[in-house]
Amino acid sequence: MPGSGVSTYAAIQAKVRVMYSTLLTPQEYMALYETPDYDALITQLKHTVYGPYLDRVKEKELSPRRATFQIKTRLADAYISLIRTFPYTVRPILEQFYRSFEVDNLKAVLRGIVTGAPWDRVRFVLFPIGAHTVIPAQEMVESGSIAAAVELLRGTPYYDTLSFAMKFYTAEQNLFTLEVALDLNYWRELWGYVNKLSDEDRIQGLRIIGSLVDITNLMWAIRYRVYHHLSEEELINYTLPFGFHVKNEDIRAIAAGTDIAKIVGRIYPGVADVDELLQSPHRGLPALELKLQHYEIEKCRSAFVGNPFHIGIPLGYLVLSKMEIQDLIVLLEAKSSDIPPEEFRQFLLMSEAPNQ
Repeated sequence: MPGSGVSTYAAIQAKVRVMYSTLLTPQEYMALYETPDYDALITQLKHTVYGPYLDRVKEKELSPRRATFQIKTRLADAYISLIRTFPYTVRPILEQFYRSFEVDNLKAVLRGIVTGAPWDRVRFVLFPIGAHTVIPAQEMVESGSIAAAVELLRGTPYYDTLSFAMKFYTAEQNLFTLEVALDLNYWRELWGYVNKLSDEDRIQGLRIIGSLVDITNLMWAIRYRVYHHLSEEELINYTLPFGFHVKNEDIRAIAAGTDIAKIVGRIYPGVADVDELLQSPHRGLPALELKLQHYEIEKCRSAFVGNPFHIGIPLGYLVLSKMEIQDLIVLLEAKSSDIPPEEFRQFLLMSEAPNQ
């Protein structure tokens, strides 16, 4: 993939900076955080850039699930807008980046089939990709079986991956085999696109996407060992053999039983209390992942400092926007369930990200 430079990004960086300026301010976060209940949160959200998306739905239909679907639509619109703006030379990496939501949708559809959930229940769990998807989601759900659903994917980028993994699913009747196949294939393809970039684009792509690969792969390895107790061979098979700072030898060391805290501490020296977090994995592992995501936030923000003519600008904005929505989902779930602030505040990312 050839380099891009000033001529490619002159218009794009100005557009993305405008989009970046619409991320929620600390004052808006505080106003949302301090709302007393779910209804007040929705009212306050309507005073932000998410208001037009919530206003598309009648007030009585704005359940937490539907509100989540609506605010995700803003991120979908951002992706489509940027993809259309990008020149063909660098568009594939952004399209692959967007495909992560399609992969998540596909996994949600497969879970819906296994649990027997009707389409009306599944549809608002999905990311609102709209017409920009190759997944016949409704037809898959209504097919009633995993095998039939996979056949409906024939001719899409997912068919070969899933059809190969079906022999393991048939033997084990465990969706994990299909989900991990989708995840591994997605990250391999994205990593390939990053490494085809050149010059400043590749440097910035590795900083942002490479860091996402690191966090994802490291957390997979830790969860597989601490929570799922997978064998060394299984753990290696279900993780990625590459990364930015997290190398294959780090994953193999975790698989072999090496002290996890030492590995995490070497790669992320600012992360403390790893041993303590590992003692209670149900709460500790999500907390550890949040600590690592703070590093990703700072890398995304730093992309906006200095030379603006590189792919890090749009990638950084899109990651930050996704994390902002992640925070809003925490607030929607907490306020609708009357969870006290001291119990959910620790799960907020954007307003809590420290300066690293």
